[in-house]
Amino acid sequence: MKIILRTLTAGVAGAALLVGAAQADTLRLLTWGGYAPENVIEKFEAETGHTVEVTMSNNEEMIAKLRATGGGGFDLAQPSQDRIAGPQAEFGIYKPIDMSQIKTEQFVPSMLDATKGNSTVDGEVYAVPHIWGTSGLIVNTADADTVKDYTDLCDPSLEGKVSYRLKRPTLIGFAYSMGLDPFAAYGDEAAYTEIMNQVEAKLIECKPVVKTYWSGGDELLNLVRSGEVVAAMAWDTGGWKLNADNADINFVAPASGALGWIDTFVLPAKGKADQAAYDYINFVMQPEIAAMITESAGNFTASKGADEFASDALKAQYQGSFPPEAVDNIKWYPPVPAGLEAIEGGILDRVKAAQ
Repeated sequence: MKIILRTLTAGVAGAALLVGAAQADTLRLLTWGGYAPENVIEKFEAETGHTVEVTMSNNEEMIAKLRATGGGGFDLAQPSQDRIAGPQAEFGIYKPIDMSQIKTEQFVPSMLDATKGNSTVDGEVYAVPHIWGTSGLIVNTADADTVKDYTDLCDPSLEGKVSYRLKRPTLIGFAYSMGLDPFAAYGDEAAYTEIMNQVEAKLIECKPVVKTYWSGGDELLNLVRSGEVVAAMAWDTGGWKLNADNADINFVAPASGALGWIDTFVLPAKGKADQAAYDYINFVMQPEIAAMITESAGNFTASKGADEFASDALKAQYQGSFPPEAVDNIKWYPPVPAGLEAIEGGILDRVKAAQ
């Protein structure tokens, strides 16, 4: 689906001169739904003189499109940070980011550092962060105020009132809550297997407390709304949605750290409008503009201080879940090395089958 948005007003040229744009270009943006709302595109075009062509996509399609063209067809793309180092090393579909063109002071430092680290190939940085989200805990504090970390979901006093998925995030979250560091073991299959074996034993021990292993977001939200589940592992946006209906329920960043994903900005290898791409990144990372994107996408951005410009409801929910120390404690997903999915799949199968 392609949306072409243009502002052709007499004021464009003057606005471009005011911001010092050297040349007005067309920016071909490959992004997710909700990440480039029309009101933001209109403001960017009016202030810079650039025009924007927005193509909606997802991770799999982004990589496929860029592979098919050797990194052509687009000037700016937004894959998740775990889809950068591997595809770049294998297919060479991106070009390095010139960090001197990025207004780094607009970014939350811990998020910028994490993305730079996870997108570095041969000493070159290939991405900066944009939209992010986490999984952690959804807690009804009226009934489960002692739940502060993933392993608290094993509390016998909560028997039959806990839920989580049998998926990778649960394995990773429980590992961190047990004092282990699974991401540090990603490069060592033996070490990772040992960590996962310990998590397997813990999850089997916890089975009597679990009401159900949820598989769909709506299923979980209904379980929490009804009071059948009072503590769960799930996404931040789900917790905030529930909080809007019941102030006792909210997303809680676990003591050992929420698990975070980041959708980034990358420059495709054959992009033709790098300056427009850098102008766009710096424009949307302004706190006021970033807050407009949050209202559209539902997730917050890596723009420093943007939560202050969000709606009162979103701001209260975000600040209640993520004080600054909780943001800095987020464990960001790195690229998954080959072989780990098979290890995790065996663990999850054995937990499911255990009596």
